[in-house]
Amino acid sequence: MSDHAPLAYEDIDEARRPSLGEALVPILAVVVALGVGSGYLGLAPHAPLLWSIAFTGLFARYRFGYDWDGVYDAAASGLRMGLQAILILFVIYGLIATWISAGTIPGLMYYGLGTLTPVVFLPVTAVLAAIVAFAIGSSWTTVGTLGVAFVGIGEGLGVPLAMTAGAIVSGAYAGDKQSPLSDTTNLAAAVTNANLYDHIKAMRTGTAIAFGLSVVAYAVLGVYFLEGGSPDIAAISGPLADSYALGPLVFLPLVVTFGLAIRGYPPLPSLIAGIFAGALTTVVVQGVSFTAAWTIFLNGTDPATGSELVNGLLTAGGIAGSAWTIAVVVAALALGGLLEGTGVLATLAHHLTQAVWSPGSLVAGTGISAIVTNAFSAQQYMSIVVPGLSLRNLYEEYDLPETDLSRAVEAAGTPTGPFFPWHAGAVFMTSALYSAPGAISWWWVPFYFFGILSPLVLFAMALTGHGYTQKSEPADAPAPADD
Repeated sequence: MSDHAPLAYEDIDEARRPSLGEALVPILAVVVALGVGSGYLGLAPHAPLLWSIAFTGLFARYRFGYDWDGVYDAAASGLRMGLQAILILFVIYGLIATWISAGTIPGLMYYGLGTLTPVVFLPVTAVLAAIVAFAIGSSWTTVGTLGVAFVGIGEGLGVPLAMTAGAIVSGAYAGDKQSPLSDTTNLAAAVTNANLYDHIKAMRTGTAIAFGLSVVAYAVLGVYFLEGGSPDIAAISGPLADSYALGPLVFLPLVVTFGLAIRGYPPLPSLIAGIFAGALTTVVVQGVSFTAAWTIFLNGTDPATGSELVNGLLTAGGIAGSAWTIAVVVAALALGGLLEGTGVLATLAHHLTQAVWSPGSLVAGTGISAIVTNAFSAQQYMSIVVPGLSLRNLYEEYDLPETDLSRAVEAAGTPTGPFFPWHAGAVFMTSALYSAPGAISWWWVPFYFFGILSPLVLFAMALTGHGYTQKSEPADAPAPADD
């Protein structure tokens, strides 16, 4: 994550400051482009995003008065802020391929199939993903490693892929949100001037309610929809055992990656170390040549297990296979940079504050602002930073602590990205869990219960008076009696 500070409404040159109507024009253009291009014509997001970038750039040039260098700088700022996401995408595609060739993911699938049942699979998956994400502070790493294995286990148990994906991502985001190692958790505390552990404590109740309800929902799905199913365990576990050496050493890449993450190393070094451990394990344990191991890292896996089902589960594109995903993310980040750099997002956040009439409405409005920013900036960092900085003064005016602001931006900002198919998080989660190129997140988000419930719980707590805590008593409050 870069140290880019988004444009504040007060800092926009008055000659270029968009009115509310002007700010809504490019937003409407994006909605129309994506709605017509992806929704009606069935195009991949690339072309609609390019149309949106072209319109927003022209609007900024000829309506707001930016020169072409200014338009380019605005787009580039979005890419700079999302650079870590782009790099992680590159790395994790290679990591998935090396972990498959090393036997790490096949091993997790094999032993998971031997211990789980369809009835308990979804709630257990959500809880395990939450524990791992909390321990390492990364939802993306959790989904790209254990999540891939859970997909294979779910397939063998007869669990629909959409349900499995929803449970994996729910757990990953819930654990990430509460982890002191998470970049978004640290960012939310930093931009709101909140103490990190006070921020985590403030989120605890809302996260526990949303995730607890999610786990209950997954348990209900298991009992009422998956009980009595006919798992095809042997059809997967047999080819896995025949095709890979599945001793304890295959889990070396997992131990290295998660061990470094738990010790506080950032995601990129931890993931790269996992790639080297995966390549080493591929050579030593699976007997693949050194050159072939690194060719798999680049070009992906081409398993020959004798089972089309297992081959499909273990096919990964390597870093060369990340082009489709990276292209969407780059276009979406450039569009988000244009909307932020030209003051469109700041103007929307500013006018949102005009509709605030109470502390509860401010907390709820902050959540709405985070979701809207997530939709149009295409990355979760901006969904935290824009409302976090824009609304900080208003929280002071309402005498609300920094933790109310930090909780609101993260509860609504961090987990809602997957609802927008062009969002960096949505593109990554979908591509990691579903091997078909061009798949979009809409097919699994109905089962992404935590993403649905987290902002709803925030809104309910805010509007019922449980979503904020004023720092001081009201002026007319009676003074405490003297002892």
